[in-house]
Amino acid sequence: MPTTVPPLARLVAAASWRTIDFISDLHLHAADEATFLACQQYLLHTRADAVFILGDLFEAWVGDDAALGTSVQDSFEARCAEVLRCAAQRTTLLFMHGNRDFLMGRNFLQHCGMQFLPDPTVLEFAAQRWLLTHGDALCLADIDYMQFRQQVRATDWQQEFLARPLAERQTIARSLRLQSQRVQRAAETYADVDADAARAWLDTAQASVMIHGHTHRPAWHDLGQGRQRWVLSDWDCSLPTPRAQALRVQSGDGPALVQRIALASN
Repeated sequence: MPTTVPPLARLVAAASWRTIDFISDLHLHAADEATFLACQQYLLHTRADAVFILGDLFEAWVGDDAALGTSVQDSFEARCAEVLRCAAQRTTLLFMHGNRDFLMGRNFLQHCGMQFLPDPTVLEFAAQRWLLTHGDALCLADIDYMQFRQQVRATDWQQEFLARPLAERQTIARSLRLQSQRVQRAAETYADVDADAARAWLDTAQASVMIHGHTHRPAWHDLGQGRQRWVLSDWDCSLPTPRAQALRVQSGDGPALVQRIALASN
């Protein structure tokens, strides 16, 4: 069956950009202060000209009202918003929806000074086309998730969910997260990106490199005929061996330099 390639957005990098960082899957939440602090340190001090956040910045996002307004000014989400606002004053921040924070709206992005990035987007940088995506739409073998994704990405579902009281939405999110954790513990293997679908996306985008997160399997994959796939690391600084990485792309006189930057240590 032919792979359906979604509409591709296009972004031309600013002429002043020389260093770009890509991060994803930080899964920020109030119970993990260590990862929040690592994120804060990174965003406020990175030397990258632009930071692309390719989804799942938050463990769950139940609506922009969790961070905006006087009634939630001391919330964890509001603390994160302040860090993002400060970071956006010194570097360009771009955000793409993930499977956990797809309800993040334009109000929050505007409040934080972040630019919205459609999924997928073709980035033109360093004389090359880079295909950016969160990655979940390519995990075709995970049938249950793909059906769930179709349901929750529907406008009617989102409008109905966001109309519920904030406390109720937070309770639902916690319940869904516990359910997801049980499924993950029971599974022997997790679905990965479909290689044929990744090739089809790259060919349609006329790009040779795909960068994505979601799978928590940081690696480099050769897809043949000069096509390649870079997988971003998830973050978890509460572990005995903290985990946090950025994928850095630097332009220069020759081909772009791609390297992983470790941002956490014992």
